[in-house]
Amino acid sequence: MLTTTPVKIYLGAAGYCTHPEFLTLRGGRLSTVPFPAGFACIIHPVHGPILLDTGYSSRLFEETARLPNALYRHITPVVYREEDSAVHFLAGLGLKASDIRYIILSHFHGDHIAGVRDFPEAQFIYLPRAYDAVRSLGPIAAVKAGFLAGLLPEDFMARSLPVTCEPERWTRAGEAFPFDEVYDIFGDGSLLGVDVSGHAEGMMGLLLRTEEHDYFLCADAVWSSRAFREQRRPNILAGIIMSNRQEYHRNFDKLVQLHQQFPHIRIVPSHCRDVLDAWGTGGLKR
Repeated sequence: MLTTTPVKIYLGAAGYCTHPEFLTLRGGRLSTVPFPAGFACIIHPVHGPILLDTGYSSRLFEETARLPNALYRHITPVVYREEDSAVHFLAGLGLKASDIRYIILSHFHGDHIAGVRDFPEAQFIYLPRAYDAVRSLGPIAAVKAGFLAGLLPEDFMARSLPVTCEPERWTRAGEAFPFDEVYDIFGDGSLLGVDVSGHAEGMMGLLLRTEEHDYFLCADAVWSSRAFREQRRPNILAGIIMSNRQEYHRNFDKLVQLHQQFPHIRIVPSHCRDVLDAWGTGGLKR
């Protein structure tokens, strides 16, 4: 076990977008396939229910009704129903939006933050440079970076708890763990934030364990589990939306290494429908 305090985890998806498979998986099909907007509800023994990301919400359509934000929805076609929301998912677990005290944001792309306004009591945990990379962008540059500022609440900064680089927050997840930048988010060994930048600046994955399994929620370090299992990088065209192609490839290699060295760890890409169908609700079944 790489973490020390067990939690419970429920994987869900709030809607999905569609893209040609070959863009996300070299040698993939030319036809479009669905990519669920995954999120996780983590039940912590002390801090209660915590979200990692939120998936889509109806607010995305409001924010993309006019140019230049409308470009986002045309580039990334979205399928979403209100019953797909993270709030609705939580209700199935017997939880209310007000029960969520913390939302961990892997990064600030619209498909990961669109539902944050549904949780008015939550505080936000993220790597500082993830927000710094997008907060001052102009309208066109923000859309190109996948960031829609209106998805965040007006009091976002007041409710923010960015992960600091203080020595007590740094940790190691075992000598063989291939990722170097690891943070003990609550200081109890339960949730380890892992820098997996490249797709987006300051993108953070989450290492945790339940009583039964170890999990690494790797955000968008890959779009599918086939990518690291078969060592198939995305098409070169996918680099257009990456914050740093070289960093992406370095962390891709580390993810492959993690899978090879720790095959028992359940690696969960945010948009992998196979993983969600196997270990979560899937988000695509009708």
